[in-house]
Amino acid sequence: MSSYHELIKNFEKIRSYMREFYVFGFKSREEYSQKSARSYDDERRRMESWLGDYMRFTRTAEGKNTFLSIDSRSNAHNPFYRAWKAKSFTDLDITFHFILFDMLHDPDTSLSVSQITEKATLAYFFGFDKPPILDESTVRKKLKEYEKEGLLIGEKRGRRIFYRRAEDTALGRDLSFLDFYSEIAPCGVIGSFLLDKYPPHADVFSFKHHYITGALDSGVIADLFCAMREERIVTVSNLARHTDEPKRLRLIPLRIFISAQNGRQHLIAYQPEGNLFRALRIDYLSDVKAEEITPRFSELRAELDIIQKKMWGVTLPLKRNMKTECVEFTIKVESGEDYIPERLEREKRVGTVEKIGKDTYRFSAEVYDAGEMIPWIRSFICRITEIHFSNPRLETRFKKDLRDMYRMYETEEKT
Repeated sequence: MSSYHELIKNFEKIRSYMREFYVFGFKSREEYSQKSARSYDDERRRMESWLGDYMRFTRTAEGKNTFLSIDSRSNAHNPFYRAWKAKSFTDLDITFHFILFDMLHDPDTSLSVSQITEKATLAYFFGFDKPPILDESTVRKKLKEYEKEGLLIGEKRGRRIFYRRAEDTALGRDLSFLDFYSEIAPCGVIGSFLLDKYPPHADVFSFKHHYITGALDSGVIADLFCAMREERIVTVSNLARHTDEPKRLRLIPLRIFISAQNGRQHLIAYQPEGNLFRALRIDYLSDVKAEEITPRFSELRAELDIIQKKMWGVTLPLKRNMKTECVEFTIKVESGEDYIPERLEREKRVGTVEKIGKDTYRFSAEVYDAGEMIPWIRSFICRITEIHFSNPRLETRFKKDLRDMYRMYETEEKT
């Protein structure tokens, strides 16, 4: 493992590199053309310092190939969180942090900006050969940051604001809820930071499907959640994978969808320019800026609730009267296979399940894009006795895929 330990200031920069290397596919020195070869080496060494234990190498005719190998059965914690913990600070940031909480150690103690500035300068920096220069403007900004993070509580008395330390929250001895939250929830990096405050303990969870790359998007998701809570419009940069320049979009963020199949995260938003709903991949978004509060938030959320009743994935209607597609298939189950219709009922996102015989069930749904359902439908293929799509091209393709599969396995065709 590399011993390269340089810290970073701009997380968006390292997020961009890590997406290029680990999400879209590790690029060789010759393939990476966005920066110089020296930049490639610097960033690769930095990432190896975090993920070196999970990197593997193979040699092919084309040369040395690098890839990431993580076994979710034996790794209960997301290694990508290490990138968030490499954030750098100035010497004064760190010094002031400890001075401030030493001053406000007692939750009953409250001090104004000027009192904190004066006490830090006279009592804590006294005797320094070159004491740091601390002005009230800098202190005021820092205190507001801590208040926003919930570490301090500001109380206005007359024209001045007095700050006191927020009460600590005891998490208890059983931290299994943090183990689960940190690996499953959006912005799980928060749980990872909290776990760092406690001694190591036995892991109680392992994950069959562990979608770790979403950790890189935690900052973007946090900004979007804040905008939704405050019902604000946002501007955001959208850089699709095969484009050179990001496009600035003005959106009303409404919901975040996370795929249970591949872990991909999408923002569902309304775009006033064009008067349409959009689904945008969150790993393509950056630089989220909250703008003014919108009075339309509740109205648009309600409209999305109606639209969602005909969404299987993230396909949204391009216009309000967009036609839907119908899908219907029948399955037959054997004795003791009650878990099959139970799974059908549990996993369906829209549609209905109807028992039409002693051992037969019919699923039917009306969606904007029936093609999104194909992977799920295939998982029932051995039990499907009849299937119909209102989209004839989709039905033709589905049945052709079945015939191709039969030929591939040299099995007698039964259609």
